[in-house]
Amino acid sequence: MVVISECSAPTASRFIPVSLRKDAAGVLVRRLSLPRRSWSSKVPSFRTLAVRASTPLSVASEACAKVIDGKHVSKLIRDEISAEVSRMKEAIGVVPGLAVILVGDRKDSATYLPLPSHMNEQSILNAVSIMKDVDGFHPLNIGRLAMRGREPLFVPCTPKGCIELLHRYGIGIKGKRVVVIGRSNIVGMPAALLLQREDATISIVHSRTQNPEEITREADIIIAAVGQANMVRGTWIKPGAVIIDVGINPVEDSKSSRGYKLVGDVCYEEACKVASAITPVPGGVGPMTIAMLLSNTLTSAKRAHNFQ
Repeated sequence: MVVISECSAPTASRFIPVSLRKDAAGVLVRRLSLPRRSWSSKVPSFRTLAVRASTPLSVASEACAKVIDGKHVSKLIRDEISAEVSRMKEAIGVVPGLAVILVGDRKDSATYLPLPSHMNEQSILNAVSIMKDVDGFHPLNIGRLAMRGREPLFVPCTPKGCIELLHRYGIGIKGKRVVVIGRSNIVGMPAALLLQREDATISIVHSRTQNPEEITREADIIIAAVGQANMVRGTWIKPGAVIIDVGINPVEDSKSSRGYKLVGDVCYEEACKVASAITPVPGGVGPMTIAMLLSNTLTSAKRAHNFQ
């Protein structure tokens, strides 16, 4: 039996004054770490960040799959953002700023900042100004994303990063069969909406799906976002499929100084022998999420100051 859970922890990036440092892209980033409490554990268009034929596809070990290098692509994007930040500073004297609240000391909090279970997610999202909703989670932004002929002010960062990786590597989406594994408000659902805008044919596999392996094997592109380590095995994958692994799961590792290592939702060792291209974990989608967050922050600052 296969059990699929839903990963629904949002990035908790909010504009408040806390400790300050400057990101490599030139955006001022503020971070506040809060102690653990008694709870358990297209503006702008994606085409603006144009596909580069020179983006390297490095070979994954001795297998045929090629590595979709999120670190490399995110650096290109951060360099582009840095240039825009410099232009904005020189023109109007404004440097975009981003505040991040880090709640608790969970291992995954240091990676994607989950919201603790005792907090009401809906109330928090509704309290955020839509003009500063750089996470792209505000109900109005999600609603606009779902509607044809409407454009959200911001697109959720992780799904946006997934699509951007496909664009940068010249991987066609139009007309392709895409399976999104997971239906969370944070990744799965908005990823499916973005893919629909790209004219893909979408199937969503979730915790109540029967025969998920069979459905997944039909996919030309797989986006896995369920938060279960190594759930997608090599036998789930059609030869030549492209895999975007969103999962970031800590598993025990006695060889690591931290006592754990991060792995994806896809069993990389098996998948790289079947797929044509795959994102590694870490170093795939994670850096892209951060780059897209900075991109959204820049967009928010430009809009606030009417800067083109």
